[in-house]
Amino acid sequence: MMIKFLGEYRDGRVVYYIDDDLPVFGYIAFGVIDRGTNVLQVRPTTICPQNCIFCSVDAGLKSEHRWAEYIVKPDLLIRGVEEAIEEKGCSVELLIDTIGDALTYPYLTELISRLKKISGVRAVALETHGLLLSRKLIDKLNEAGLDRINLSLETLNPEKAKYLYGNTAYDVKKVVDSAEYAVKETHIDLHVTPLWLPGVNDDDLVNVINWALKIGAGKRWPPVTVQKFIKHKYGRGKSLKEVSWREFWGFIDKLEVKLGVRLRWSMEEWGMHYAKRIHPVLRRGDFIEVEALARGWLRGEYLGKYANKALVTLLPRPGLKISPGSTYLVRVLDTKDNLYIARVEKQ
Repeated sequence: MMIKFLGEYRDGRVVYYIDDDLPVFGYIAFGVIDRGTNVLQVRPTTICPQNCIFCSVDAGLKSEHRWAEYIVKPDLLIRGVEEAIEEKGCSVELLIDTIGDALTYPYLTELISRLKKISGVRAVALETHGLLLSRKLIDKLNEAGLDRINLSLETLNPEKAKYLYGNTAYDVKKVVDSAEYAVKETHIDLHVTPLWLPGVNDDDLVNVINWALKIGAGKRWPPVTVQKFIKHKYGRGKSLKEVSWREFWGFIDKLEVKLGVRLRWSMEEWGMHYAKRIHPVLRRGDFIEVEALARGWLRGEYLGKYANKALVTLLPRPGLKISPGSTYLVRVLDTKDNLYIARVEKQ
């Protein structure tokens, strides 16, 4: 069985278990994504325990636009990484990033351990906001071979953290303790990646950056990178302020002068470089037959499969009902980064 229905999650959403007999490339919500560098994104789940006021992908407890979540069998991701390395012809860093939070993945330590054993994998990192971090979990991640945690931490203020992350269970002191433990007691490196929310956490950023440098973040990689807030069609934070890139970099320049630290890093300093892309399976404008498999992650969309070659996001035309298990003629609308979006023309 390619996709197993696990049950209802919340607010009308359902959860699917993705088996290893599906294609691994082509879908933004899970699988392996190649964006033309020596870093591959590995996406094992979409579930998130928070409800961040700035979330760009509407993840978490009170999502308004999602109607499906996914948990992926580790074997699918292992196969995808192996195929990508063989085709790209270079060693890679793997970044376990999600449209949720990687720490919710039930097979996380198994996945990291298996990824580290693949020939051509030079490092494995993961991204998180840290709600589920603990010393015990840090020990397990260290034993599995995790190289780096990218911690998105926007404030050190306990009450503001609960507000920003939309969860009263978020304990920033516990997150900070876990991060410091990782730096001081394990081989795991820490890269702190706060998001600047103009007018909301300007002063908080200063505290977060000073804390990261004080505890020794950046043992092998840069210690801190500040992220820019960008509004997205299906994201939250519509009432938050978004500045231009010019204003953003001006703010970063002032922070660097004020704190006497560097916050800009080159690809070389990250060990990154452009690399051969995985060969595209589809081209924009192609007319193909795609089997509908299940709900897509966004309401009204569907997850489809093109032969056994790629996953496809299916957008139905108004009035056309999509039935999983049926095959449809579709026109490919977008293929950026080998992530395929297609409009259903007819059954």
